[in-house]
Amino acid sequence: MLKTLQYILHANEFLRLPKVKRRVVFYSEGENYWPLFKGLIDGILDQSDLNICYISSGKDDPGFEYSDNHFKSFLIDDSYVRNWLFENMQADVLIMTMPDLNNYQVKRSKHPVHYIYLQHNLLSLHMSYRQGAFDWFDTVFCAGPHHVHEIRCLEEKYNLPQKKILEHGYARLDSIIKHKQPAKVDNEFKHALFAPSWGNNAAIELGFGDQVVEKFLSFGYKVTLRPHPETLKSSSKIISKIISKHSNNKMFIYEEGVSSLDSFHQSDFMITDWSGAALEYSFGLNKPVIFLDLPKKINNPLYKEIDVIPLEVSVREDIGVVASVDDITPSLISSLPYGKVDPSKYVFNIGRSDFYGVKYILDLTDDICNKKSN
Repeated sequence: MLKTLQYILHANEFLRLPKVKRRVVFYSEGENYWPLFKGLIDGILDQSDLNICYISSGKDDPGFEYSDNHFKSFLIDDSYVRNWLFENMQADVLIMTMPDLNNYQVKRSKHPVHYIYLQHNLLSLHMSYRQGAFDWFDTVFCAGPHHVHEIRCLEEKYNLPQKKILEHGYARLDSIIKHKQPAKVDNEFKHALFAPSWGNNAAIELGFGDQVVEKFLSFGYKVTLRPHPETLKSSSKIISKIISKHSNNKMFIYEEGVSSLDSFHQSDFMITDWSGAALEYSFGLNKPVIFLDLPKKINNPLYKEIDVIPLEVSVREDIGVVASVDDITPSLISSLPYGKVDPSKYVFNIGRSDFYGVKYILDLTDDICNKKSN
């Protein structure tokens, strides 16, 4: 009850702000999304006098430690108070990484708001996301050409209003490349990063988690387990058992949360299923990926209604190998090649995504302000 009261007070504090102080709003589901927002926030504050409101449903969100006279943060829940606040939102622009706007609990505001969707991974938009996940956004920031093509195909197929599109890029990939470390000279693989996706057909949920960890430890490799945050919510008991079993093994590392990229840089190769992290890992570091031979991550059973092969399907054999858990051997691992994928083929504005995102947001807010004046 006390927490709910706190959330209500924060929501009311936001709504009581003068309109000029809540023209630009960011909504974050929690700490793992802060790295995607920070560069945009820095740029807006550096290049304008706009005030930014940062609303987050994660109490550990680094955004709450951010300090600037034109920046104000608010903590709310991820249910009733948030949903009520969204319906009563008054702002010029709202930037968010959460899909499914207006399809479930979170609705568009009854007031005029321009909604921008910011990509939180590189996966295609029609197979791993639910049907209609992006239909109610006004602008979609596209990480790469595949996103542009998919949005336009979805609009045509379902007779949707055409959205504004920004050829944006992907801040997380920019950060990975910026902090890239030199490749090992001997190309000897000794550190495995196990970073599966989430869902009914994902590796941990299907019961392969401990089997994978055990296998690589038996090969004498260091193993980092990096579960998806959604898996932590739905399968915490399974993960706890794995951690408990291997906690005294110095070759086993558990990494909670996906905001840190330390395991990307420290590991030699990745094992995953259908996680978008594989694309970031390969495109950013040119390191190889072992894809477990598991069912596709399909959250939209109608995805084949548009004739577009998802990027996560088409690129698999270019950046790694597909194998069952039983077929993974030291011989297979030693033959893994470092990838030679050109990330600019798949992702816009490498190293410059925040620049283009900031420019778009500033131009948009100016345009909205001018229209109100007229």
